Amino acid sequence: MAEDEFEFYRTQSVVSDPGGEDVFAGLPADPRALAEAVRGLLVHREEAHLFGYELPPERKSTEAETRYAADIMAIARALDDGPLDRPRRPEHRFAGTCRDFALLMCSALRSKGVPARLRGGFATYFAPEPGFHDDHWVTEFWDADRGWVLVDAQLTAPELVKAYGIDFDPLDVPGDKFIVAGRAWQDCRSGAADPETFGVGLIGLKGWWFVQDDLVRDLAMLNRTEVLVWDGWGLADAQPGQPLSALRPEELALLDTVAALSAAGGPFAEVRRLYQESEALRVPSTVTSYTTYLGIRTVDLR
Repeated sequence: MAEDEFEFYRTQSVVSDPGGEDVFAGLPADPRALAEAVRGLLVHREEAHLFGYELPPERKSTEAETRYAADIMAIARALDDGPLDRPRRPEHRFAGTCRDFALLMCSALRSKGVPARLRGGFATYFAPEPGFHDDHWVTEFWDADRGWVLVDAQLTAPELVKAYGIDFDPLDVPGDKFIVAGRAWQDCRSGAADPETFGVGLIGLKGWWFVQDDLVRDLAMLNRTEVLVWDGWGLADAQPGQPLSALRPEELALLDTVAALSAAGGPFAEVRRLYQESEALRVPSTVTSYTTYLGIRTVDLR
């Protein structure tokens, strides 16, 4: 990895900054220990029942709208201010989504000087039916011997391993278990995959428009702009049911280029250049957030 890329991904973003250099100071730099600490801080708002806890509706609708790591940590500490390596009871954990597990894992790794980034794409291991690819977000960190490695901190709980039949190491997620958004786009474009098998199966959100939005969000993540996974802007604001034919030829060509970068995870210089030069791809100061429980909102970013 070139020095500029190394420095870029080991540096906290506005979103991933946990609220100070000492937040994760008491934890070891080992990725597995960090993943277990993150797992102990969070519970997915749709998985609390797997831990024997029914999340109150007001927590289910609001906490996952917290987009900055420092604010997530503040809520988590208000629920339980104990050591970070001590697992909390489920009711004392921040109630978020997969994006929040990925963000805090990324934040913890960066705090230890490890290059890390969020990745958007689709997991096969949450699928409600065989062959479906469920929208999911994980962390990718740099290992000097292995290169970029996918880690899913959400899966490090035995309850989830059992519930989803996980048969791989969450600290080294195989590329056929988590499909990065760029590869999903390429597979759908080539006919190797059906876009109707990509989305959120349980609520029927799927299709080309969903793959497109995830693709552009993944480019934002590669540029250290960690949005919420329901934020929309530019080419990341395709609407439900929108077909591929709704894109202009130049937009389709641009998205094909984004997909190539996303699928390969680089090269870094092109990831930065394309994002910075394209208004349709770059996250603006204000986004439209299509929240799950609170409706459509306009949000000004820090």
